[in-house]
Formats: sequence, structure tokens, C-alpha cells
Amino acid sequence: MMQQLKDFPFDIHISFHKVIEQYEEEVKEIESSISKEYMENMLKYIADYPELTEGFEDPKLLKKYREPIKILLDDLFPSILTNNEIKAAAVPFHNILFNSSKRLTQILEDAGEDFEITFRNMDKDLIYVFACIQILRQYYKYEVDISRPMYYDIPDADGIKRHYRIAMNADFVEIFKKDNAPEITQKDVDVLLQNVDDLELWKEKFPPNSYIFKGFTIVNLTDVTIDDAISELKTTLLFEEVNEAEELEKLQEIFRSIYKIPDLRVGFTVFNRRDMVFERMENDDAKSFILDDKLVNDCDTGICERGFQKLIEDNSYFTISNVDNYLKKNKNLLAKNLKKNKVKSCLLAPIAKNGRLLGILELASERKNELNSINAIKLDDILPYIVTTVERNRNDFENRVKAVIQSECTSIHPSVLWVFEKEAKKFIKDYDKDGLASFKDISFKDVYPLYGQIDIVASSEARNDAIKKDLLDQLEIILDIIKKAYDIEELPIYDQVKYRISDFKEELQDHLNASSEQKVFNLLKKEVNPLMSHLKKQSEDIKKLVEEYTNKLNPETGLVYNHRKKYDETVQQINRTMSRYIDRKQIQAQEIYPHYFERYKTDGVDHNMYIGSSMANKRPFNKVYLFNLRLWQLSTMCEMENRFYQLQENTPIKLEAASLILVYNSTMSIRYRMDEKKFDVDGTYNARYEIIKKRIDKAFVKGTEERVTQKGKMTIVYSQSSDEREYLQYIKYLQARNYFGDEIELLELEDVQGVVGLKAIRVNILYSPDRNHPENTINYEDLMEELH
Repeated sequence: MMQQLKDFPFDIHISFHKVIEQYEEEVKEIESSISKEYMENMLKYIADYPELTEGFEDPKLLKKYREPIKILLDDLFPSILTNNEIKAAAVPFHNILFNSSKRLTQILEDAGEDFEITFRNMDKDLIYVFACIQILRQYYKYEVDISRPMYYDIPDADGIKRHYRIAMNADFVEIFKKDNAPEITQKDVDVLLQNVDDLELWKEKFPPNSYIFKGFTIVNLTDVTIDDAISELKTTLLFEEVNEAEELEKLQEIFRSIYKIPDLRVGFTVFNRRDMVFERMENDDAKSFILDDKLVNDCDTGICERGFQKLIEDNSYFTISNVDNYLKKNKNLLAKNLKKNKVKSCLLAPIAKNGRLLGILELASERKNELNSINAIKLDDILPYIVTTVERNRNDFENRVKAVIQSECTSIHPSVLWVFEKEAKKFIKDYDKDGLASFKDISFKDVYPLYGQIDIVASSEARNDAIKKDLLDQLEIILDIIKKAYDIEELPIYDQVKYRISDFKEELQDHLNASSEQKVFNLLKKEVNPLMSHLKKQSEDIKKLVEEYTNKLNPETGLVYNHRKKYDETVQQINRTMSRYIDRKQIQAQEIYPHYFERYKTDGVDHNMYIGSSMANKRPFNKVYLFNLRLWQLSTMCEMENRFYQLQENTPIKLEAASLILVYNSTMSIRYRMDEKKFDVDGTYNARYEIIKKRIDKAFVKGTEERVTQKGKMTIVYSQSSDEREYLQYIKYLQARNYFGDEIELLELEDVQGVVGLKAIRVNILYSPDRNHPENTINYEDLMEELH
């Protein structure tokens, strides 16, 4: 039994005088002869123990007066409730309990001989301050709120820590002030409440042993193990910086307290809905009873049909109260692993949000029936917090995955993101394990390529023509300014610059070469610009002309930027519109079959597509999907040409377009190259495809100097006769839909460097303002049935 604290504001006198006084008052008023006789006999008996009224300081005397104290407190501790109530008399703040109920006595015996009962999170300094606050409340009657719950943590016979909240009754207490105790004023209270942590200040106002505590308190304990465990669970789950291994161990201890199973084991299995598989957590310390040492497993073979229904489809508990019986009827992975881990009963709880299963919480016991469908409901109040944490952790992990992909791979098309996510997860796991990780190149084998482009016809000539016009306009403006300046002041330098400018104009009008722009720039920098600075001071009219000229210049280049601006704005507007259009159409194309798609802007819009089973996550591939995609590409490019010309009703200049599709009938391998952050063909043989792509739009029709691509026509380049038959079918169908006209040409192409034997179909495109109307949408699946 603990001794009284020496460094304490009270001298504690354990006394029962207030109980005795209350009984003496009741004897005078009581009418029942039986009750009156009982009380008189009890008071007569207690009178033989004056120490109980006067009080005593030595707690050891509680043992000496155990029997009279029990008789005196019989009404406060009714024997009929002693096996139910967790109750005792106590010396406050000292953890000295006496006259305990039988239930409390048994609880303390089960805790073991070495167990010492103590308040949770209450050190001696805090106990001293709390005792002082009781003096303020009871002696000085100051309203000071001290409503902080107090707890005892007591292990049971199985070693499971139980938690008890303390309710304290201080009706039988009196506090007396000694002569040496300072008087406490409101001002003192204000200072004390602002300095709760300043123990020396509290000792100054309430010196040790300056008050007398006379009496005892009654404590009632309530088992709040489950509530406390849930609260601790919340804290553990919400505390994001906790060590994962420690967190898992703590969670296991909490569930052991809730279920009163000392050797309860906790596991967790991740559910991947996209692949319909179970996966282990990234943390190697985490247990999975479904998978055991396997990293991943299909749901169908992982659990039984009933478990699948309850967990995945219904998001409800799945309990196996007798694993031995379950093993007789089931041979799935869960059954094998439960037997392997000596589990006799288990509870699988779905961690689900809005009907979407995230994972499975697993509780396992080595005894049958300990976990069952009845005590499964204990999880009802707990699962929402676990769901929130699992969802948060999953979001955090997915963000890490995306961050790795973004860092290592830049932007990745959604259709192949799943492969990069797999590699990113492996990257994170390797990095977390030993700090070493590398993101490997990702490759896709046996894919069919599709390539198409819609280009501006003679874009180089159009750009050069715009540059030429701007340079001529600039020289003309300068020449006009200098002529007017010469009329005012006939300086030889003006005449010399006029000659130089006229000479440049003649050269530009004849032809524009790569050095023309630089020559003009050098002329402006060395001769014209210094002259303009002088001319601004010559007259107001000349100054105004120079300022108008300066305003027409591009600030970055110092050159007139008018025709080029119109050209650049037109090309940018066309590219933006074409890119947005094909991006929208890609949504439809992805529904045909998932495939990789990329497009990039040049003087027009080019696109690459790759389709094959290696790019689709567990989805069977058939060449009919390739045929669908080829038809989609052909019709979409016709629609893009229509958009091209419709758009130019509002563009600064008018341009022409030519479209081309490359048909490649063999599969290839492509690889995402980490150093270049892009997909490229894999291997020397496949490089031929890239060579063809770069050269075919410059190819000529055999025996002529006619380019294979022409404005107003779709050019389809191929090498196999089967490709020709396939595309002629598509063209015939699209002619019926008014996409193409009747001008079909079958052409052979001149050999280009490294590429021989290419052929082409060229067909004229029909332009219609209603070409992109929703009613004209093609049903590709129905068409494939019709064509094949």
C-alpha cells in the first residue's frame, strides 16, 4: 500500500466523521423501528473506535480498522452489489484504495502481485496542482473547471490491459486551512490559472502541508476498454508520422483489448478492383491471411464464392467461426493459409468507401468460435476510421506513384498508365527497402502501328513568302522615311543608305535564301538604326514617321512582324483546333480498344497510335479491333480536313492541307526510353518504320515529279496487296457516307532512301459543312460485321 505523499499541500487525515454525523442525524428523524435499531447499534459499535471519527494519518491503520470501516460503510457499499460494482473508498490522489467491492478486488488480484495501481498520465507535479485546485473549489468556493477524466489501466488475467474511467465522490471530505497558509485572493487565482505549469508558484501560494484534508472519497470505476480502444485507434490512425511497424503492432494490441483475445492476430489485404486481384500491402511487416507470403492472387481462387459475395459485392462481414469445418468444403487460397497459420476462427471485414472495396481487415484467433458473426458487430463503430485512414494512405500512395511517373516519365497516356503504375510501385518498394531504386525502360511487344498526318501544303514556301513580304515592307517604310529626310536635308549618307536599301529590295524580290534575313538584320543594326535615332530629331513629321515604323517592329527581333504574324496565328489556330478535335475523337477510339496515342504539332498535326494485347490490361485482342481503329483513323482525318477549311473562314490568311496515312501490316515492339522520356521503336528491324514515316510525304509518284500528297486528297501509303483491298473497302463505305468522291488513284511510288516497293491509294475528299454533325457518327462495330 502506498504511503502518503510528503510533498503535498494537504496533511491527510483519513476520517469517517461525516458519515458518522450523517447517521446520527438520521437516527433522530427515522421512524422505522428496525432501521433505527440497526443504526443505533452500528453507532454504538463504532463509538468503540474513536480514531475513525478523529481521523488518522497512517494508511497502515486501514488494515487494523478494516472490519469497523466495512460495517460503517455498509450502506454506501451494499453487499448485494459487490459482485457487480467496481467500487472502493480511497485516499484522494494517492492511489490508496480500501473497502473495495469483490469485483474490484478480483480485478486487482488478476493483475498480479507486482501490479501497482496508478493514475494514467498523472505525475507528482500534476497531482500537486490538482490538489490545490480542490482547495480553491471546496475551501474558497472559486469556480475552477477541473473536469478532466482520470483513468486506471489494469491488466486482466490474460494480460490484456483493461481501461477504467474513475468517477470520484467527495461528499465526505472537509478541508481546513492551517495558520501558516497564505490567504488566496481573486488576483492570486487569476495569476495561478495563467501559470498552470509553474509548480513553484503553486507551492508558493499553497505550501506543502498547509491544509488539512479530513475524510475520504468514494471511487466508482467503469470499464471503458472498448471506448478507450476506439479513441486510441483514432489517435493511431490519424497520426500520420507514426512508424508503420509500430502502428501495426499497436493496432493489434487495440483489437486484442476490444475482443478480449490475448493472442488475436491482425492482417490486411489490399483489393485491386481494376485487376480483380488481392495484393499485399507495401509494408513488408503487414500480415495477410488471404495471401500469406504471396504478393498477389486472383479473387476467384483467393476466397470462396460466399466470401466473394459478402466482401466484394455486398461489402459485409465474412466470418468463419470454425475453420476446420470450412476446410472440409473449401480448397481455396484462404483455406490453405488459415490452416498454415493455425487459425481456428477468423473475421474478414470489408474496408469500403461508397460501395468501392479498398481492402480487407483480417482478425484471426487460434480457437474456434472466438470470432463469429455476433461479435463482428463490434467493428461497426471502428471501421469508418479505418476506411478514412486506408483511403488517405491509398491516395497518398497513388500520389507517390504519379509523382514517380511524372518525375521519371513526364506525361503518360492513360491507356498505358497501368504499366507505369506497376513499375512505379516496384520503384517505391525497392526505394523504401534499401534506398536504391531505378525505373526500368518499359516495352510493349507485338503492337500494330498507325500513323497519320494532316499537313499544310507548301508550308515552307508560305512561311518564306510571309518573311519576304515583311522584309520588303520594312525596307519600303525605311526608304520612304529616308527620302523625306533627304528632301529636308541633302546629306550624302541618306543617299548611300537609299542605294543600299534599293539593292536589298531587288535581291529579295528575285529570291529569298537562308542568309537574306540576316543580311537585312545586319543592315538595320549597323546603318539604319543609328540613322533613325538621328532622324527623330530632324522634324516633327519625320519623328512621327519613325515612331510609326518602330511600333511595327517585333521587340525581340527588331523586324516588321505582320505577314509572319498572320501566318503564325493561322497555323497556331489550325493546330489548336485540329489537336482538340482529334483528342475529343480519341475518347471514342479508346472505347473500341485501349491503345497508345500521341499527337504532336508541326506545320499541321501528326499522330501515332499503337494497338496490341500487351498494351491492354488483361483484355483479349483480335485484329478486328485493328480494323476498327484503321477505319476510325480514316474517317476522323476526313473530318479534320473539313474542320481545317471551315476554320479558315475566320483566319488571317488562307492555307491548303494534305492528309496522309501510313499502313504498316507487321507488328513491332516499342520501348519507352527513360533518357528521352518518350516512346520509340525497339530494335534495328523496327527502325525501318520510322524511316518510312519521315520520308513518305516527300516521295514522288513513280515515273513523275509529282508529290504523292496533294491538297484536297487523302493519301494512303502501303506495301501489301491485302492492305489495298482492306482500304478500298473502307473507301467504298465512306464514299456512300459522302466522305470521299469518285476519284480513286492506285499509284506506285519512287523508291526513297532505304525504302522500296511502296504503293499508295489517293482519293479526293468531299467537303461538307455538316461533316462533323453527331448524326454522321459511324458505328464501327456494325460496320466491321458488314465489311468482314
